[in-house]
Amino acid sequence: MAIDIETEMTDDEIDAFVSRHETGVLSLARNNEAYAIPISYGYDGHERTFYMRLVSTPESEKRAFLESTPTCRLVIYDEADSTYRSIVATGTLESIEPNDLTPDQIVQYGETRRPLFEIWADGKDELNIELYKLTPERLDGRRTEIDRSE
Repeated sequence: MAIDIETEMTDDEIDAFVSRHETGVLSLARNNEAYAIPISYGYDGHERTFYMRLVSTPESEKRAFLESTPTCRLVIYDEADSTYRSIVATGTLESIEPNDLTPDQIVQYGETRRPLFEIWADGKDELNIELYKLTPERLDGRRTEIDRSE
């Protein structure tokens, strides 16, 4: 019989985990509707802030959700051997104007890989590329150890 042992991760464990990863799933919500997309991010462990470059077309569903200043959750997870880890960052995305970037923010956006998951049929001139940051109101992590011995 498998035994699951779930524990909360410490702040240091959370920071180390999200610093080692570069992708997650961003979920946006508005008017009882949800929208989720895979994204890449940069993370500043001192400020505990995530940085994202989000690409969309002017008429896309993603753009409509982003323009509504939605509540969001960013989920980052993995599985290694018999250990599952997941981090959930909850808060509101904040749009950043390129002219307002600080040198430290520029470094963080440099850490965000190009949008790894998106393939665009439209030409590049049709795309909106916007910078966002998420300073979570909550940042929680869980680790689950699975004992598969019988």
